[in-house]
Amino acid sequence: MNYRIEHDSMGEVKVPADRYWGAQTERSRQNFKIGAPYELMPREIISAFATLKKAAALANRSLRPEKMTEEKCRLISLCCDEIAEGKLWEHFPLVVFQTGSGTQSNMNVNEVIANRGNEIAGKKLLHPNDDVNMSQSSNDTFPTAMHVAFSLAVKGSLLPALDTLIDSFVRLEKENEDVIKCGRTHLQDATPIRFSQEISGWRSSLERDREMIRSSLPSLSSLALGGTAVGTGLNAPRGFDTLVAEEISRLTGERFVTDENKFHALTSKDESVFVHGAIKALAADLWKIANDIRWLASGPRNGLGEIFIPENEPGSSIMPGKVNPTQCEAVTMVAAQVMGNDVTVGMAASQGNFELNVFMPVLANSFLQSVRLLSQVMESFEANCVRGIVANREKMQRNLNESLMLVTALNPYIGYENAAKTAKLAYEESITLKEACVRLGFLSEEKFDEVFHPEEMV
Repeated sequence: MNYRIEHDSMGEVKVPADRYWGAQTERSRQNFKIGAPYELMPREIISAFATLKKAAALANRSLRPEKMTEEKCRLISLCCDEIAEGKLWEHFPLVVFQTGSGTQSNMNVNEVIANRGNEIAGKKLLHPNDDVNMSQSSNDTFPTAMHVAFSLAVKGSLLPALDTLIDSFVRLEKENEDVIKCGRTHLQDATPIRFSQEISGWRSSLERDREMIRSSLPSLSSLALGGTAVGTGLNAPRGFDTLVAEEISRLTGERFVTDENKFHALTSKDESVFVHGAIKALAADLWKIANDIRWLASGPRNGLGEIFIPENEPGSSIMPGKVNPTQCEAVTMVAAQVMGNDVTVGMAASQGNFELNVFMPVLANSFLQSVRLLSQVMESFEANCVRGIVANREKMQRNLNESLMLVTALNPYIGYENAAKTAKLAYEESITLKEACVRLGFLSEEKFDEVFHPEEMV
């Protein structure tokens, strides 16, 4: 491999000749071989960095034109666009488990932009610290990149996937309005419900999760950028924080504002905990819904068997013909991961010592993994399972007819205790509720038929 020599404040460093990163990135790459090559800094963070670096260059162009010349601003903007378009991913090799401030990832972005810009210009024009990092610190850029990345990921992938899943349940609900089935509580038979009512519970849960997530998102609109090292704004021109937030808003199409208290913005990650908490609520409901569906599809002969789900792949390497509820299993595994990520997010957010939180990379990785996995699993679950759910009407009717809890309809006529005796006798003798009720002398056959209408219990 060919190398070139780069330098930083600590001296010279050999860097692969075909890579745009510089000395600080290389030092981190050598010192933190933890999780490589799988646990790299999320691309969403790198893309958000590109957005904020372009916004910072534009703001500095307005506020410090003598330092941020038109040529420098143009080159930085061009390189940031290339990063945002995914053209330079191979130049961002750093892992999540590095410095807790994310300093080296900030410098990775600075160095790539500077070296790529100088290559385009054909001369050494950009300096990673003096130009690309002008008016900034890693301590305010990383939390800013987090808020931008989180907001865009939730709005751009999570909510659309959730909308599609909700729409699929709305359709399924309408298709099954005439289907009456046995309800269940404590995994035991209960009074009847419509299948559409059961589906409406799933649909409504997801709708409320969507509302909670949406209502939490404005907390991410406040940005730390402009606070620089400790929140005082040292080395940033007056008005930079407001102007750069306006530029980020323009570039992303989403509303962002400068945080009124930069000391809070640099050290506290309460907004991330709040939003991820709403995301965890979605994971909890998805887990419940997926479990319901695989219970209802259990069988095909010795389970509940009340619904058919798509048969996507063979389910066993030894049992021919076996088909498993694999999409449901994927949903529940993702939900388990999100639950774990929520613990990481909360623990990481608690470590804001004095003027800086130093658990930001792992917090960002956990948050974005939750969003990414939930988005993808909801898309898969909807396309490969929910969309193809069909009620097994015959089995539902059979289970309903055999349910002893239909006896509840007799409470107003024979009383709770006599109804209990009827159910117990029917169970012990394996006879119908009608036979038991008549044998016990509580109702005549004619009166039983007159008052016993399960379809009216829903």
